Amino acid sequence: MTSDPLSRERAHLAASRAALRAMRADAEALDIRDVTANWVNAEVLQSGIEQRIASLADLAHAPLFFGRLDYLHGPGDDHSADDGHSFYIGRRHVHDADGDPMVIDWRAPVSQPFYRASKKDPQDVALRRRFGYTGGELTAYEDEHLTDPREAERTSALLQAEIERPRVGPMRDIVATIQPEQDEIVRAGIEGTVCVQGAPGTGKTAVGLHRVAYLLYAHRERLTRTGTLVIGPNDSFLRYIEQVLPALGEWEARQTTVEGLVTRPDVPVRGTDAAETARIKGDARMAEVLRRAVRSGVRMPEEGCVVVRGSRRWRVPAYEIEEMVRELLARGMRYGAAREALPQRIAHAVLVRMEAAGEAPDDRTQNAVARNKEVKDLVKAVWPAVDPAKLVLRLLSDPEFLAEQADGILTPDEQKLLLWEKPARGVRSAKWSAADAVLVDEAYDLVERTPSLGHVVLDEAQDLSPMQYRAVGRRCTTGSATVLGDLAQGTTPWATESWAEALSHLGKPEAAVEELTEGFRVPRDVIAYASRLLPDIAPTLSPATSVRESPGDFAVRPSADLGTDVVAACREALRREGSIGLIAAEPRTAVLGRALEAAGLPYLSPGEETSADARLTLVPATLAKGLEYDYVVLDEPAAIVEAEPDERTGLRRLYVALTRAVSGLTVLHAAPLPGALATPSPS
Repeated sequence: MTSDPLSRERAHLAASRAALRAMRADAEALDIRDVTANWVNAEVLQSGIEQRIASLADLAHAPLFFGRLDYLHGPGDDHSADDGHSFYIGRRHVHDADGDPMVIDWRAPVSQPFYRASKKDPQDVALRRRFGYTGGELTAYEDEHLTDPREAERTSALLQAEIERPRVGPMRDIVATIQPEQDEIVRAGIEGTVCVQGAPGTGKTAVGLHRVAYLLYAHRERLTRTGTLVIGPNDSFLRYIEQVLPALGEWEARQTTVEGLVTRPDVPVRGTDAAETARIKGDARMAEVLRRAVRSGVRMPEEGCVVVRGSRRWRVPAYEIEEMVRELLARGMRYGAAREALPQRIAHAVLVRMEAAGEAPDDRTQNAVARNKEVKDLVKAVWPAVDPAKLVLRLLSDPEFLAEQADGILTPDEQKLLLWEKPARGVRSAKWSAADAVLVDEAYDLVERTPSLGHVVLDEAQDLSPMQYRAVGRRCTTGSATVLGDLAQGTTPWATESWAEALSHLGKPEAAVEELTEGFRVPRDVIAYASRLLPDIAPTLSPATSVRESPGDFAVRPSADLGTDVVAACREALRREGSIGLIAAEPRTAVLGRALEAAGLPYLSPGEETSADARLTLVPATLAKGLEYDYVVLDEPAAIVEAEPDERTGLRRLYVALTRAVSGLTVLHAAPLPGALATPSPS
């Protein structure tokens, strides 16, 4: 038995890894051949076992535990005992052969003080120990004696080192570095929707993903049944974050973009819209235009309905059927549900007449009457079926139909912008845009209710249009949501101006809005420089601060030969450890790519995983949102602004690009800097 604390901790790590391997071996050895009734049950059970096996993988890059809590008293004690309990805090639960815990899941209630306890509020914790790792090996530890008045509160060096550790590969989890204000959001209850306004580098995306992991832990049965979904801004972003949840042992959350959420096989997105057209298509007023269009085919009956049953004829007059139609319209039911209800209403009226005549019909009689040809023909004429995609196609192709449905809602000029220059022949041949797909999704929901999930995480939410918010909101009408974003990073012409407005369109106006302003990623000098843009792009927001010790490497340099200087800056950054992002206006990426190739510098595209041999990524500014690099070389800020449809959007795009750096930023420019950045800068 060693007396050295570090040796003892390494021994516990080795024993925990052995226990995890045993847990995985037990899962792999499960034989379900004699415990399932049919092949369907067998498939479901086998899938669950495979997920269990995957969750028990011992990831070399992810330490099995990162902290330890020594409590003054054991759980449930009356605080009269002298000895407490020690718990190792890690990414997942690990137990020994007897079932005793060796590592406690970070989401368990007993783990919460690891993130929230302090000298002022020790929460019965005598000792909090943090562990440092190098290449998967436990190499250091650091203790905080929270109840010892002789020990002053201090910043954890290991915590700071973990925050500032170079980034190579996909986004990593922050489970070892979650801060108290982040933990409150992560562990918020499932019933309520939470909106997080987070400045660059505050970890809002990581907080959202860890919230998913926490909710899956705390409400697994419920969310396994109802489902969880993570929605990101683009596929590059999803590839960047896709390993976070598996690293935490979670495999059940699906990930997609808004476009992937709404696009259907019969409405493939192949076209694009001008910015003003997309803005109108995304306007909340389009919901009412579509509602009118869906109902536009409903007609009041001109004649009554005669139903023949045996030798008897039963007549329901036109005025009575009209009352039924008007009542169904007034109730605001889904179009399809009302269409199914109308024949039952007519059949019920027939049954009333049959009963008055002394007959004794039952439910089977009513269903038979509802299926009667005369009833079905009348319903078809009065309440015709609607194909949502064909309806939207007509709306965007037929000026008279659009004018009728948009009367008093959209101006004539706005209607002209919506109409296709060359109407498509059919649904499948149409060049649908992403905004069109959202309209079709709305129309489908007007006809038949969209199924709701248990929880939805919406990242980079500030960029959504009102109609996109409605599309996401339909997926969590009976569930909750975590909304993540930064108003200052809104880079679409229709970007939301306030979270109250966005949450109203989402259908969650009661959601709590939490603001994260302490940055853990962006260096102090870099965030201060980028914050010069805030008065122009988001005057209501407070500038972010950085808790990082290092101010970061930061330089703004004019250039007479921009291509040559950009290559030189990339070469200089590659001499350091970590990932490098060369961010530029999209129109300039081709010429910069050729310059890098000519200089013998291979580069990746956004979303491709960096490695020790491939650390440089060429990033169009339009795809930079949500990504992070140790060192960023920013090419020509003025070009980034000019590539957008308006100055405010361009400055917001520039703000995003400036705040992607973790350790250092070099800004190179041949053209004058945008106004707010043109004041004297470091060099």
